[in-house]
Amino acid sequence: MRFLIVGAGALGGYFGGRLLEAGQDVTFLLRPRRAAQLEKTGLIIKSTLGDVALPPPPYVLAEDLVKRSGVPFDVIIVGCKAYDLGQTMESFAAAVGPDTVILPLLNGMRHLDQLSQRFGQKHVLGGQCLISAALNPDGIVMHLNDTHGLSFGELNGSNTDRIDALKAAFADARFDGKASAIILQEMWEKWVFIASAASITCLMRATVGDIVSAGASDIVLSIFEEGSAIALQNGFALRPAVAERGRSILTAIGSPLTASMFKDIARGAPIEADHIIGDLLGRSAVKNNGLSLLRVAYAHLKIYEVKRARGAAEAVSLLSV
Repeated sequence: MRFLIVGAGALGGYFGGRLLEAGQDVTFLLRPRRAAQLEKTGLIIKSTLGDVALPPPPYVLAEDLVKRSGVPFDVIIVGCKAYDLGQTMESFAAAVGPDTVILPLLNGMRHLDQLSQRFGQKHVLGGQCLISAALNPDGIVMHLNDTHGLSFGELNGSNTDRIDALKAAFADARFDGKASAIILQEMWEKWVFIASAASITCLMRATVGDIVSAGASDIVLSIFEEGSAIALQNGFALRPAVAERGRSILTAIGSPLTASMFKDIARGAPIEADHIIGDLLGRSAVKNNGLSLLRVAYAHLKIYEVKRARGAAEAVSLLSV
């Protein structure tokens, strides 16, 4: 199979690097700056589950991909931020052929609608990953925990030849690739958890452990139950063991856990407020509930975005004086 990995950041670099290490036919779709960096350093992964140091990997720039539009890829793995998806889709559109499958690793559900509208639902798989990774200032992919799972499946749960082909391709790669007949269920369960973690840690500007120490576990659990209720309304009731695990993680004494959205706010970066919290609220059967903690958290995040945009505009204004 011919893989196009969109980007070589934390997710793309990790899973793409593992596939390349396993001998798969992998090409990265890169921006010029990252391409230049990889030309100098190669693709390096640091992980307790095994380091990787590869020579500069095969890559293509978006403008060059357009020139090669007659040569589609079999699989396109997409792991961008949700707010970049529109631009990202345009960047890889030339690589999509009649039989290309797109495997997105974004959180939430809105991206499935966007990809299906742009390319047709037959091209889109469900997917998710369980990993904590980051790109350090030197461009090294840092694997920060001891899990590196990637699950994927047809949106209707069927087993198909292309799912079997992906299973075979992932078999020798050093990550836990798993085909799932209930991929939408798994995506909803992860969505509820990360929406809860993002809501409470961003709202309180604190770790889970600090929130618990302050006696606010009931607030955390209320947010989690609200998200779980929305999942149920959409036909994806959280499985009991999954729900119990989520509650346990979100109320763990001394836990240093914060959501990645919290880290984005701390460094003044863009956030996925609409995709993770806003879209979940939008799928609720209960509208305009003033007592909704999810709604309060979403308003808090939107205020951050307003202030961030105003700060950028003011900075531009000062530069133009």
